[in-house]
Amino acid sequence: MNTPIPPRSLRRSRVAPLALLTGAALVLAGCSGSAGAGSANTDAAEAGEPVHGGTLRIAVGSDAGCIDPQQVGNNDSIYSTRQLVDSLTDQDPETGEIVPWLAEGWEINEDATEFTFTLQEGATFSNGDPVDAEAVAANLDRGIELGARASLITSYLEGYSGTEIIDDRTFTVTFDEPSAQFLQATSTHTLGILHPDSAAASDDERCTGVIGSGPFVLENYSPNEGSTFTAREDYDWGSSVWENTGAPYVDGIEFSIVPESGVRAGSLQSGQVDLIGNIAPQDAAQLTGVGAQLLDRTNPGIAMGLRLNHDHEFLSDPLVREAITRGIDREEIVDVTQVEGTPTATSVLSSTTPGYTDLSEALEGDDETVESLLAEAGFEQDSEGYWERDGKRLSFEILWFNVAASNSATVELIQQQLAGHGIEVTLQEGQVADWQNKLNEGDYDANLSNITRADPDILRSEYHTDLKNQSRLEASELDELLDAQASEGDEEARNEIVADAQRTIVENYRLVPVYDLTTVLAAGENVHGVHFDSGSRIHLSNTWIED
Repeated sequence: MNTPIPPRSLRRSRVAPLALLTGAALVLAGCSGSAGAGSANTDAAEAGEPVHGGTLRIAVGSDAGCIDPQQVGNNDSIYSTRQLVDSLTDQDPETGEIVPWLAEGWEINEDATEFTFTLQEGATFSNGDPVDAEAVAANLDRGIELGARASLITSYLEGYSGTEIIDDRTFTVTFDEPSAQFLQATSTHTLGILHPDSAAASDDERCTGVIGSGPFVLENYSPNEGSTFTAREDYDWGSSVWENTGAPYVDGIEFSIVPESGVRAGSLQSGQVDLIGNIAPQDAAQLTGVGAQLLDRTNPGIAMGLRLNHDHEFLSDPLVREAITRGIDREEIVDVTQVEGTPTATSVLSSTTPGYTDLSEALEGDDETVESLLAEAGFEQDSEGYWERDGKRLSFEILWFNVAASNSATVELIQQQLAGHGIEVTLQEGQVADWQNKLNEGDYDANLSNITRADPDILRSEYHTDLKNQSRLEASELDELLDAQASEGDEEARNEIVADAQRTIVENYRLVPVYDLTTVLAAGENVHGVHFDSGSRIHLSNTWIED
């Protein structure tokens, strides 16, 4: 834990960036902007015919200590695990439309309680066994039993009552209550289909290795070191939105864990790796200067910000939460710590999420507003400029994780900005593998994080008190809104409910939105065909390396 920064005075206009961050701001370079909604590098067509062969070497910053796609949630781990599994459907990243993948078609009953899927013919797991209705049922039945690491699958399967197998290729998934969000959920890595033997294994066993039907096969996984994959020569059932639905162009993939962003950038420049994740702003100019491609896409879902533990003595006070929210200068944080083009947060949902509503007025603030809110909450300023109430200083800790190159700089600047308002903040870096346990146990005050999903039901996953409820909220009308949007099949009507849910969350300051996370990768100039999915994660079946 670091030492809190003292307040500079009782009243501040705009907090100056930390000295260590100033340099970062000066060398910010524009992202290429090359990423459309789906295809990350659009020069693939211009580069000519794809070349077969070679090993794609990728460096990422962290590892969740698990290779099971149903039990990982951070991008660095999803990049590798996603290559192992196919999903029933895919979501077109440009239109948001749900399109065929393992399932060639589906029907949904009128109240969205029954989903009947028909699988395409010929798909197999990497051991040769068929991807059939029994395998899908095994995954869904097991999914509701997964433990703390599976942070999303339980909300996707909320109300799941079972799967009826009609024949080898046809099955009906049934819910006790309407579940309008389920079809989109079938497109995610979280509901990627595993071999029944993998699905049946224990949570820990699955973390060491799983069998899927994806375009790549796991050869080796060493936690916190890396993983290797080989391409399936017989793969022929890729998503309908992929340019290459057959066997991957590259022979294999090597993922390595390189925590320091500068070292990752250096490895790309020296040709030791072909693709890196989590680009730091200060590395962007140098990378583009040597011809690297910057590939970016703003993530949908919960915006990056501070998740607040409502059991905390001060954070349970809505006036304090509002003061913190209005005391943070989002423009400065984006300007100093993020790559160019990153949007400031304007709601609990990222601006690229279906159903997003702009609520930026509720997030704007100034020194007088912050002071007024804290005075109304019963605080007074001590001789050092901090606010205190009943002899206790207004103080809380931000738990953060090194899963993005900018996270350290972001929390340091938040700390400095709030210190300028007389609010004491300490910082604690956590271990990535312990992340979900910390949140599930409520062992935190505030946590810098986002959650990616291209469906507004992510609000229910995060804030419904009958689900994981990591913010420790009390049951309220918000639960009713979140239930209502989940069961509403009409898109326009659902979006109206989602807008009400966003207002309820933002205007009660249940979290502190800061910016819309923008995924930025860098690839060598000879790498083509990296594909972003709807959640800004990557598919590599279409990727090839130019000679």
